[in-house]
Amino acid sequence: MKLKLDTTPDLFAMMAAEIKAGERAVTTATREAGNTLKSAWRAQITGAGLGQRLARTIRSELFPKGKPSLSAAALVWSKAPVIVGAHDTGPLIRSKSGFWLTVPTPAAGKSSRGGRITPGEWERRSGLRLRFVYRRTGPSLLVAEGRLNARGRAVASRSKTGRGVTTVLIFLLVPQVKLPKRLDLARDARAAQDALPGLIVANWGEAGL
Repeated sequence: MKLKLDTTPDLFAMMAAEIKAGERAVTTATREAGNTLKSAWRAQITGAGLGQRLARTIRSELFPKGKPSLSAAALVWSKAPVIVGAHDTGPLIRSKSGFWLTVPTPAAGKSSRGGRITPGEWERRSGLRLRFVYRRTGPSLLVAEGRLNARGRAVASRSKTGRGVTTVLIFLLVPQVKLPKRLDLARDARAAQDALPGLIVANWGEAGL
């Protein structure tokens, strides 16, 4: 006696199709979650007043590349991890040499390379010499004899008689600085992770249709 099993519809074909639908759903959902997290981190950075340039360092990438997978994963990272990480953790910053941290005042201006100017660069640019003022209480100072221009920057005086010359505060000297925590990247990462199962189910249903 011979027995023949005939399945209608083809169960193997249905299972294969369902696996493909699952691969597409997981990959699509993971891509959406990664892009959502990237957008959320960028919004946090700009919302904290850290600028579009730093926000654009946040990138996302999907793995494996070029094909759907049930094991799809999204990587979201920053191309400036030290800067972003510092604003995320709020670390205590000390001088590498063990002496002072220089904190420029508005009168110092900014570096020609962008960002914080150093005392050496300030002296080269302004042509003025900095003078150290020690204080027992509060931060010590680096000052210069000059004048403030219309933009509030310290510059050399053009007066031959010394008229208008004043002592201008250029840098504060402190032993350490506590950087305020301005970001909470983990919060957005948890939200993206929590939303992933729902995204997979929603995309799986659409793939099945």
